[in-house]
Amino acid sequence: MESAAILAGGRASRMGGQDKGRLLVGARTILERELDALAGLGCPVVIITPEPDRYADTGLAVIADALPGCGSLGGIYTAVTLGDGPVLVLACDMPFLTTAFLARLQEAGREADVAIPKTPAGYHPLCASYAPSCAPAIRSRIEAGALKATGFLQDVRVREVGPGEIAPFDPDGLLLFNVNTPADLAAARAAARRLARAARRGPS
Repeated sequence: MESAAILAGGRASRMGGQDKGRLLVGARTILERELDALAGLGCPVVIITPEPDRYADTGLAVIADALPGCGSLGGIYTAVTLGDGPVLVLACDMPFLTTAFLARLQEAGREADVAIPKTPAGYHPLCASYAPSCAPAIRSRIEAGALKATGFLQDVRVREVGPGEIAPFDPDGLLLFNVNTPADLAAARAAARRLARAARRGPS
């Protein structure tokens, strides 16, 4: 069964330790915006975090990292070991994801071990689909101390979702935007206001 996992394990040092998923962008938190996008897929969603108590109020299943202290790669490993089908893994700081794009990513995930967006900036491992078959390759990397989130891709079958495939889902260039710094947060909030104004005006 297909599922989704939101990783909420980063220390957010550049945000002063704030919980990025709880930051408001527009009228909703980033976590709420992601859950809205995932709701259209109809799949179960879990939160993976080293601090489960922080998310007890969400009403979602909250799972502790299976291998604490292993960063994003440890979160991905936890996600792929939870079920028997592909899992969409998302960072908790992406306010502009859409149901349509996540559905396309989910579809691409049926074609390989990993379906991952690739833009001129590189791979986006925290908005990707991973099959349970990735677990041995990820575990091997973790045990070797090689914690780069994309390092294991050379050991599995990868389906790249490139710029041409992303473009129809990203008319505003915001789809894969993530909030890492106060400047990013200000930009996200400004973009949300701009999009809200455009929505109120309707088609031109």
